Amino acid sequence: MSESLSDRAYQILRDRLIMLDIAPGEPINEAALVQELNIGRTPLREALKRLEVDHLVHSYPRRGTFATRVDITELAAITEVRLALEPLAADRAAALGGGSLRAQIEQTLHAITNFKGDESRRTLMENDLAVHRLIYQAAANHHMEETLIRLDNLATRIWCLTLDRLPSIEEHIAEHQALLQAVLDQDPSTASELAREHIASFESSVRAVL
Repeated sequence: MSESLSDRAYQILRDRLIMLDIAPGEPINEAALVQELNIGRTPLREALKRLEVDHLVHSYPRRGTFATRVDITELAAITEVRLALEPLAADRAAALGGGSLRAQIEQTLHAITNFKGDESRRTLMENDLAVHRLIYQAAANHHMEETLIRLDNLATRIWCLTLDRLPSIEEHIAEHQALLQAVLDQDPSTASELAREHIASFESSVRAVL
């Protein structure tokens, strides 16, 4: 029971930290979270330990736990590893045709294709996170999945920080259509190349407004 509560707290706090709902540098109010999430301090602290491994929070002795600052200088290092692993994940996911997640990938592709164009930027960004996590999971390699999720989370925080200066993110999200279709078509080479282009495009878009 404690583990499932810890997982829930971890997922809720992780997404708040990624989307900057908890601002960089902001203290984590454990007492308030215990009340809000209706959990004990032990599962909450287990979640915070995991978030510290993810570089999303940092604990200081006698001071407490704080959301980490968004370090834009980390973009190059993050992109370097993503360019190596993200195409590999797409390749593996396509080779398996999405595997057990095929129906979920089809549903996600349908949802993206039917975007009306008036979705909020937050909705589009949440969709971006969901698509990436789906492909990582479909690659069926939990070591690669865990690494890529952690890197994508950090990249998304940088994206959120620059979001107001980006001209449009709809095209970035639309790139997912071809990528998901390549996975469904069991076309590893195309999926791999599209994933590589997607990551490179993300970095160049962010750098253009820095």
